This record gives sequence, structure tokens and C-alpha cells, in this order.
Amino acid sequence: MSTTEQFTMFPGQMWEKVLAKVKRAVVFMDDKCAESLHWNGGAITLFEAGALNVKQFSSFESSGENEPKAVFVVSTLLKGRTVDIIKDIISLSHFQYCVVFTTVAHSVHLLANNVSVELEGKPVFEQLEEKLCEWMGNMNYTAEVMHAPVVFAPVSQQLLLAPAFAHLFPLLPPDLELINAKRPEKKRFGNISDVDMSSLPTNLQIEIKSLASALNSLFETTCTREESFAVGPMSRLIAAELTNHSQAKNRRKTAPNKASIIFVDRTMDLTGAVGHHGDNLVEKILTVLDLLPGHATDIQVDMMELTSLHSNKLSQGTVAPGCLAQTPSSPARELWEAMLNSKQKAAMMEVRRHLVEAASKENLPIKMSIGRVTPEQLCSYVQLFRSNWEALESHCGVLQLGLATAQTLRHPALPRWDACLGCQRLLLQALGDSDFPTVLRQLLPMMKPMSKSGPAGPGDQRSSEDCGPEEMILLLIFLYSLADEAQPWPHQGREEEEEEELEKTERELIGALTLVITQEAELSPLLQKITGCVSVEEVTAPLVQSALERVFETLRGLTLLRDHLKHLKSVYTGSDGVHQASYQPFLEQVLQEVFHPDHRDCPDLEHMSGGLTDLLKTGFSMFMKVTRPHPSDHPLLLLFLVGGVTPSELRLVRDVAAAHKPGSQVLVVSTRLLRPTDVAELLLTTQRLAPDIGV
Repeated sequence: MSTTEQFTMFPGQMWEKVLAKVKRAVVFMDDKCAESLHWNGGAITLFEAGALNVKQFSSFESSGENEPKAVFVVSTLLKGRTVDIIKDIISLSHFQYCVVFTTVAHSVHLLANNVSVELEGKPVFEQLEEKLCEWMGNMNYTAEVMHAPVVFAPVSQQLLLAPAFAHLFPLLPPDLELINAKRPEKKRFGNISDVDMSSLPTNLQIEIKSLASALNSLFETTCTREESFAVGPMSRLIAAELTNHSQAKNRRKTAPNKASIIFVDRTMDLTGAVGHHGDNLVEKILTVLDLLPGHATDIQVDMMELTSLHSNKLSQGTVAPGCLAQTPSSPARELWEAMLNSKQKAAMMEVRRHLVEAASKENLPIKMSIGRVTPEQLCSYVQLFRSNWEALESHCGVLQLGLATAQTLRHPALPRWDACLGCQRLLLQALGDSDFPTVLRQLLPMMKPMSKSGPAGPGDQRSSEDCGPEEMILLLIFLYSLADEAQPWPHQGREEEEEEELEKTERELIGALTLVITQEAELSPLLQKITGCVSVEEVTAPLVQSALERVFETLRGLTLLRDHLKHLKSVYTGSDGVHQASYQPFLEQVLQEVFHPDHRDCPDLEHMSGGLTDLLKTGFSMFMKVTRPHPSDHPLLLLFLVGGVTPSELRLVRDVAAAHKPGSQVLVVSTRLLRPTDVAELLLTTQRLAPDIGV
């Protein structure tokens, strides 16, 4: 029987292939593989395996004369820019032995090289091995090129992330226009659901095939036969690719273990993804603290409070940052799981308990306190360890998580989180009581520019606790994702009049938001992505207005994303006079269908693994009762969220599974752990159809 533990052990098993080759080598690694390693023990595992040094995969890096061996670990195709960087590093070094690991399977390399048939051996890898010897300057030197699917990161006992696919996101209506623009008029698709694999840009096809190959390796290593189900157009493409994978067919015939995997497009529920939930500590930590450079999930924890240095501009960057990934330390790992799976109050009390226990073990003079957990209290506990190097080393993991909590609770951006949460609750009620343009107009008074010089004027400029442009964009996504469900709109017979009213309101919003953005003191990463500007000096009103017009074009398409579904069409429940309007997460509805005691068939959970057998069953079902595969048929369920999962959803999955089927094993797999602004970036970027795969 497959267990979640077998699946969370898989990433470490794949890294063993790399560790076996790093003895006495300089290791060059790209950011995506480095992020995977970060959650699999970190760079220390390379040094323990004998590596001499670890460097960034960059043309500006090299090694010394006394370092004759190199190991390259990349998440890209071995062509184009990737090969150029390898050549640059080798030409600046004195290597006699090179090993290259790529997370992209050889079969995908063949596709990238326009080879449609399977060939004997691995000619693409073999050709690069010859090139490596040529670049090293001696054909008798040793070169090895191999595939190692080191794409997964075991972030928790119930979550596997795939950092290499962090920017893979489901298709949106504007993408359909781009796809159709390259097709003859008679062959254009009418809906995103109609798009097939061959119609996608080559880069996106390769990324989907790479993901399917990595999932096949996961099931192959755990000796598991999967039944695949899909909800959403992109999920259907990935599930179909996994089903048709050349090695998967043989595996399914002999694999002793069984599991179900449900692929779900993130776009089936954007409401929860941009929602500011008031009861999840990790969600707030991820949102207010800065990301580690090159990472999509983990954040930087300021460790200055563990030193005697004064925190100022001069001392910034003196001490390496801490993080959330704490694989070697069992108490820290236990605390991290509690923070992910508990409500905020319980999580904060767990942080305090672990800090108190750590201080007690080291006989530090701790003052016990009860009642509300405060950031000052947590910092006072952490500072007991200052300059006590043995205690620091023993409890470094718990101290980092304690500091992350304290720095989040006292962060100046946290009041804006609470303000946004309050706005979302009010707007949720307003959607059921008013027409959509009226609800949108409620945002106009909230769009206040920040004063660039002097204190903000009363009422007309933004305070540090008011919603800024980022929060306004998140509120717009929140509203548009619910617009069509709260009230059918426009009303029959008034389409033209109400459409004009909506356009007028959108123009007012674009104008107000343009004014706010052009008066920002600095641009956040989200605003940089939307405007295409790096600094405020580049920002002009016409440029911002044009960018926002594209944003609203995308927002309008959000109302159509669940139209193809039959049962799971809505996440909004209106007020009935007794109960307030509410949002019911899409994942919760999916799991209720999966664990329903009647084992009923849900047409929205499309079975993808059947092939000819499924077609025959469909035919026979016209005149006899046929049992179709169901996601709850097997003891293990994998939920794959294409486009990311939020910490709140992780706790929701655990709670719903425990309530409906105690003892069930559910593992969440996703491309990234989401912050609300991540969703906005992924939605509003124009690069969704051209992910970076190193071509």
C-alpha cells in the first residue's frame, strides 16, 4: 500500500543520485534546483557527500586549478542558453571530469529537438557528453549526462511542491485569443476547454510533458498505479499527458499499489487564492516577509536579534537570513507542521511553547507568562539565546520560526492585511444586495494616493493602514471571480444599458488606480510586472492606463472560468435573510464529492486514465449498469493544484478529509505555496504561454 510518507521520501531518493556524484566536485546549480534542495536538507547535504564548493549556475562563475571535477544540476533543457552557460563555466575552469544532471527527461529532449520517435540509447545526452570533452580540451576526459527528477520539495508531511514549475498557470481567456491568432479561422477554438496539447506553444508543451514525466517517476519509484481525474482545461492536458506517458502504461500493469490523483486548475477558485484569511499564521508570514532571493516559497528571517549588532542600514546584510525550511531539526519540523495545520492562535501558542522548552533545556533564565502571545514576548525568549553559541546551534530551527512569527506580528504591513480582510467580508455581502457596477464603485473612495512629501492630508491621501494599489488589485480579482455567481448580470432586456454602465465604472476605476500608481514612492514586484517598469522614474500615466486596461480585460474573463462545470459551478452562497452571504472553497466541494457516503458520480471530476476501457464502459452504460472508477476507490488520494495552493487550503484539506473519512490519506501536490500577490502576478503577466525552460 502506498502511503503519504513514501511520496514525501521520493524527493530525497532522487537527490541521492546527485549526491553520489559530488565527491571532490564543485557543484553548479540553478535557482529552481537550489530551491528543491533547500527543502531536502539544503547545501549541507552536498558538503557532507564530499562537495568542495556550491556555486550559482552562471556564466560568471568558474573553479580553480585544483578543482578538476564539476557537477551541474539544472532544471532546464540541455540546449540554448543552458548549454552556453555550461560552456562558459568550463572554458574558465580546468575540469577533467564533468557530470550534468537535468530534471528534464530524455524523451522531452527529443520532442524539443523535433524528434517524434523513440530512439535507441540517449543520443541527445551522448552528443552533449562529446561536447563536454571537447570544451574540457581532451576527448579522453570523463563526461556524464543524465536525468534526475529532483523537482519536488517535501514542504510538509502533507505537501509536495514542484518549484521547477512555479510559474506554470492555467490558461485564461486572453491566452485563447493568442492561441487562436495563429490558427486558420475555421479551426479556431471557441472555449479554453477545447484547446488541445498540439495547439499550445512549444515551450508550454515541453513544460507540461516535463511535469508529466516527473509525476511518472514519482509513481514509478513508489510502485503505484494511479487513477487520474481532472477539473479544468490545463489539468485535463496534464492528466492526459501522464496517462499517455510511454513508461506509464507498463508501470500500471505491474504496480502493486494504487492511488487516485485529482488535478485541479487554480482558476477554478481564485476567490480563496486572493482572499485574506484571518486565521492562518503561515499565510501572513509568507505575505509580509520578503522571499529568499531566487525562491518562490521560502522567506527571509532577520537574524540580527540573535547577535549584539544594532539593526540599521549599515548592519543590513551582515548576518545571513534565516528561513522556514528546517529539515534537520525534529523539534523545528514539528513546530513547522503545527504552524501550517493550526489556527493562528494555536500556532502562536505552539511557537511560544517550543521557545520556552528550548530555553528550559539550556537552563536559560526564562520568565514564564500566560495569556496572549505578543511579538515582544517571543523576542524576549529568543534573545535569551544571544551569544550562547552551543544553545544557538542546538535550537536554531525553532529560533528562526520564532523570529519569523514575531517579525510578522509586528510588521507594518499587517494592518493592511486586516483592512483587506474587512473589505472582502463587506464586499461579499454587497455582491448579493447590489448590481455589480454599484459594488465596484465602493472601491473608488478607497483608492487614495500615498503622500510623497509631508504627512498625508485628512481623508484624501493614504495612511500606512489603508489599502494600497496591490490590495486594490487583489480586491478587484476577488470581486470579478464572484461577479457572475452573486447576481446574474446583465439582466435580460437591459444588456446594452448595463454593459455601458459597467464600462463607465471600469473607466473610473482605471483612472483612480492610475493616479494612485503614478504617485507611489516605489513600485512593488506586482506593480513592476503590471506596468513593465522597474522604477518610479519610468512610470507615466498613459503607460499605467494602458497596462490597467489589459488588467481589466483579464478580470472580465474571470467570470467565465467555471462555466463548463455542471455541479461545481459556484463558490458563492447568497444571504437568505437568516445567514449571511458566504464563500465555500472549491476544494472543499471537490472533497465532499470524493468522500460522499453514496459514492456518487460527479461529472465535473473527469476520469482520465481509462482509455479504450472507459469508452467501452460508456457505451455499455446505455443499456446496463456500469461502475466507473471513483477517486475514493483507493486508500491514498493525491490533490494536484495546478497554479499553487494556499496554507489555508492545506488546513482545509486535512480538516475536510478527517471529518468525512477519518484515517484517509490525502497528499497535496502543487507548483508553489501561494501568497495573494503571487496569484495576481500569475494572472496578470503576459508570459503565461512562454514559461522559461532554457531554450
